[in-house]
Amino acid sequence: MSNENGNLLAGVKMQQPVQSQKKSGGRKRKKAINGKGKEANNYANIIRNDGISSNWENFKRNHLHLEKPAVPSVESKTNPGVRRVKSTANTNKSSISSADPPGKKVLNDPKERTKVIAMDCEMVGIDNGKDNMLARVSLVNKHGHCIYDKYVLPSEPVVDYRTHVSGIRPKDLHNGETFETVQKEVAEILHGRILVGHALRNDLQVLFLSHPRRSVRDTSRYRVFRKFTNGCTPSLRKLAEVVLGVKIQQGEHDSVVDAKTAMQLYLMYRKEWEKSLHSKCGLSRTK
Repeated sequence: MSNENGNLLAGVKMQQPVQSQKKSGGRKRKKAINGKGKEANNYANIIRNDGISSNWENFKRNHLHLEKPAVPSVESKTNPGVRRVKSTANTNKSSISSADPPGKKVLNDPKERTKVIAMDCEMVGIDNGKDNMLARVSLVNKHGHCIYDKYVLPSEPVVDYRTHVSGIRPKDLHNGETFETVQKEVAEILHGRILVGHALRNDLQVLFLSHPRRSVRDTSRYRVFRKFTNGCTPSLRKLAEVVLGVKIQQGEHDSVVDAKTAMQLYLMYRKEWEKSLHSKCGLSRTK
């Protein structure tokens, strides 16, 4: 698909702290203002250190459906520059769940189609069972809202539904949408947007779609995340547990949950990620 360059950070704006500029003549008023200034500076430090705003906690509770409040992240001593979720006395991990019933969902509100979209697909086996065919595709916006979720009507006989992993059952596909329709709708939504996901090559391949490389943010290929697995490709489940402190894919997978997880990982490291990409672009232009 074609795509205009545009500003890659459009639609991913961070809130900025606002500090009071008023002067005071009395000691009490000066103390009050100094107190507010310290609070503002602390808030600014949180923005700079984490690369995210204080809405992070609300986002995780509201859109990732965490069972408990999130814990602060700290920089790893063994892997400098990599943030890990700080451990607490309670060893029970949080989990992410999909709030929306699966199968048929399309949000046509243009405001919901943010500049950044996360995608995840579920597949079933055809031919000898090893070849993949699209069974479900889910899209999530930067706010964690599911804007598209559809099952796909099989165009070939399904040999293996892979239910233990995919969560797909024969009844799910009986009333699915045709592949051509899903492909067209997904391509339309993704056009001109930054695409986030995990191992996106597999998802795009099964959709028979392509996306500009400069607009792809793949959590399986981001070098910072590879530090958790000694340079190997990390699984989404591993990243969710180590970076976000939540458990996913405890049995059958859910493409909405996986898309939300990939989006959250991207947003958490968005500032550093985009900076590294711009640095690479600058170096290539000078050669």
